[in-house]
Amino acid sequence: MKLKYFIPSLVAVVATLFTSCAKDNDPTYLGNIKVSESYVSLNTAGGSTSIDLTTNGNWQFEKVIKVTTKVDGKNVDTYYETPDWLSVDKLSGGEGTTKLTFSAEAGEGRSCELVISCNGEEQHIKVIQGIVTISTATCAEVLAGPDSKTYQVTGTVTAIANTTYGNWYLNDGTGEVYIYGTLDKNGGTKNFSSWGLEVGDQITVQGPKTTYNGTVELVDVTVVKIVKSLIKVDSLTVGDVVTSTLPVEGGEITAHLTCKGTGVAVEIPADAKDWLGVTSSTVGTNPTVTFYAKNNEGGDRETTVTFKTTDGSKEYTSQATISQKGAIVECNVAQFLAAPVGNSQYRVTGVITKIANAGYGNIYIKDFSGEAYVYGVGAKGDFEKLGLKEGDIVTLVGKRGEYKGSAQMTGAQYESHIPVTPVTIEEFLSKPDDKNTYYMVTGTISSLLGSNGKENDYGNLYITDGANELYVYGCYPGWGATGDDRKFFIADNGIQVGDELTMIGYKDTYKGLVELCGGICFGFKHAE
Repeated sequence: MKLKYFIPSLVAVVATLFTSCAKDNDPTYLGNIKVSESYVSLNTAGGSTSIDLTTNGNWQFEKVIKVTTKVDGKNVDTYYETPDWLSVDKLSGGEGTTKLTFSAEAGEGRSCELVISCNGEEQHIKVIQGIVTISTATCAEVLAGPDSKTYQVTGTVTAIANTTYGNWYLNDGTGEVYIYGTLDKNGGTKNFSSWGLEVGDQITVQGPKTTYNGTVELVDVTVVKIVKSLIKVDSLTVGDVVTSTLPVEGGEITAHLTCKGTGVAVEIPADAKDWLGVTSSTVGTNPTVTFYAKNNEGGDRETTVTFKTTDGSKEYTSQATISQKGAIVECNVAQFLAAPVGNSQYRVTGVITKIANAGYGNIYIKDFSGEAYVYGVGAKGDFEKLGLKEGDIVTLVGKRGEYKGSAQMTGAQYESHIPVTPVTIEEFLSKPDDKNTYYMVTGTISSLLGSNGKENDYGNLYITDGANELYVYGCYPGWGATGDDRKFFIADNGIQVGDELTMIGYKDTYKGLVELCGGICFGFKHAE
């Protein structure tokens, strides 16, 4: 019962042992490199410890610490000299004796092995902070605990995100932890299916904690115990069709279950009870539960319902996600950015101002009201097949997402686009009149007066390439501007005669004067 009182003392004893060994024995020697201590112990309260390094040439810490991150949906391994919880004041140097100081914030139960090289020889240094133990914890304790510590936690599988590596969510009622990678019985990876794990199963796992982009993860966990759930969802059907998605107009969807427990209870989240309810159910080892959804006048929506049963002493659960198509919200960029993060679908049209990653379709689009980042158009390669380029006017449908506090469109799907062809002023003047064909033209502003010789609010002006002049009938801030939103762009941006202007628009002729109409400003550059 008093074991907890001995643990701090044990940590102190271990730290003392490491220190004593270093003092009682000679430093570790190699031909080209030696250290005063090959074990470095740091206090669990945080702090620093120093050792002496002596070399007969240039030395450096090798990048041996692997950190796996996600880049565009893929796992990317990067190697560093030290883990993120540990810092060393010098990572390289020259011949002679150098004092190395190792520092860490408060933490416990973590360790690493660093490597210093000099003239082809390597010196390994073991760094520990506290005693590396496996702590039995709740999800809440894992979420609040330090990174790099190994935890054992028991909970229910609530969702499975990746069936190859074994990425899934574990919930014990105190919180939810993301499991990033599950080892098989032999410690191998990419064999998650060997466990036969399903949503609703109760499981005990252990693994080290890390935090990635704010998400707490247990990485490459070892499975300790699995208790199969006595209830599971076999399928969802709408009519005779196996599907989890209801149409916009609503209707009934039936959950088909297998239950080895006593009775079935259903829980619908509070925020879904205004549109989803239970209409009927059957009993037995293969019970069914039928839900009814109302007509959806908003965007796409979904909810996760929970089914429960009991063996008389323990409760078992399983879950199913029910979604419903919704109306698509037509909006401009500013309205999209102001919308809440969720499953509603938004239709937005704008000019492609930048292609950040053509392979995945990561782009920026801009209209008169603002600019938005689109995190992927369709599946990988879809955007490249469309042949879209900067300057084209594209219409997309997607959800309002967010990354590190920045708004973005996610799950974007291509609907249509208007190609925009870059031409010179001379080429534009020779084109036929056509309100459906758009061009991009660049020139220097030669006059900010309209064709009537008067100043104007809409930005009627002339641009020139030195040999040819083109009348621009309206310089607007972006696609979709109407009414007063078209006014004052020139004045608001301090644009003057002599500035360079790039316009997008179509060709028309009025009383013999060739005009660039429907003019969208793609960019401008002030004269130096």
